[in-house]
Parts: sequence; C-alpha cells; structure tokens
Amino acid sequence: MKDFIFTVLNGLADLGYFGIALGLMIEVIPSEFVLGYGGYLISLGKINFAGAVVAGTIGGTIAQIFLYWLGSYGGRPFLEKYGKFILINKHHIDVSENWFKKYGPGVIFTARFIPVVRHAISIPAGIAKMSLKKFTLYTVAAIIPWTIFFLYLGMALGKNWMEIKEKAHPYILPSIIAALVIGIIYFVIKEYKKKK
Repeated sequence: MKDFIFTVLNGLADLGYFGIALGLMIEVIPSEFVLGYGGYLISLGKINFAGAVVAGTIGGTIAQIFLYWLGSYGGRPFLEKYGKFILINKHHIDVSENWFKKYGPGVIFTARFIPVVRHAISIPAGIAKMSLKKFTLYTVAAIIPWTIFFLYLGMALGKNWMEIKEKAHPYILPSIIAALVIGIIYFVIKEYKKKK
C-alpha cells in the first residue's frame, strides 16, 4: 500500500497545485495523505502554502459535488450497486443518510470532520435534492480548515509526512467536538429565527 501511495503522489507532485486538486478529486488515496504530501512539498519550497490551500479546497469541493450529483441523479439503488468503485459501500450510505435525516442540511459542515461519514454525507444531500448552492457553501466552509490543518501538519512532519494519520489522531476528537458545537449553535440560531 505504501508503494502505491508513493507512486501516485510522486506522479501528482510533478503536476504541482493541479496534482493536489486532482489527488483530492479522484480520491484514490485518503485526503490526509494527499494534503500531508502537499505540506511536505511546501516544506521543500516546491509550492507555496496559499496556492496549496486553494488547490486543496477546489479539489476537495469538486469531489464532494461529484458525490452529490451521483446521489441526485443516480439515487440510492445506483450507489448501492456501483458505489464500491468509488470506495463507498452500503454501510457508508446508511450511516450518512441517517445523519442527514436526523440533523438536516447543516450536518454537511459538521460531518466533514467525522471518519466514515465525511465523504458519504454528500450522497444523501443529493438524494434529498438539497440546494447545490447551500451544499457547496457548507462543504467549502468545512474543507478549508481540513485542508489547512493537514497541509500544516505535513509541513511540520517534513520527510516523515507518511506518519500523518498517527500524528493527526489526537486532534481529530477536538475537531469533531468543535464541529458539533458549531453545528449546535447553527441549529439553535436557525430555530430561534423560525420562532420569530
């Protein structure tokens, strides 16, 4: 697996910023590794931080819009049959659909920080025909801090960037809690406005 990741990332590295965006769009390897390697490239001076953030945000957003469209136009039966080709199985769809039904459209932001749910949450948003504009806004709002965090961690790790998952682990729970707090504040404000 490590050899495969190295081969893919070395190929993407030659493409610079476009390589980061493409790596996140095709999602062949987890975004943490793509962004971690991007951070490593920043530490080598091959690309700059701002450009990598923009590329990561664009690539990550396009990948999620693609999943949204699959949900919107293909529906659940299509995804249950062909989801395996994009590394999404029935369990991912079930969990994300339950989250979407329970918490509504605002979960598009908070779920981006939660393993398993983070990618698949775009599918029920598409199935539910959520506004693409709102979906994109929530997605970008979550992808920016995710991108910044993993690029920064990749820079800090330097040549040890492959350890990114282990090093990121202590920060995942606080980020989930922070995302949930933001989500709760959003829902409270929304309900308050409805009552007024």
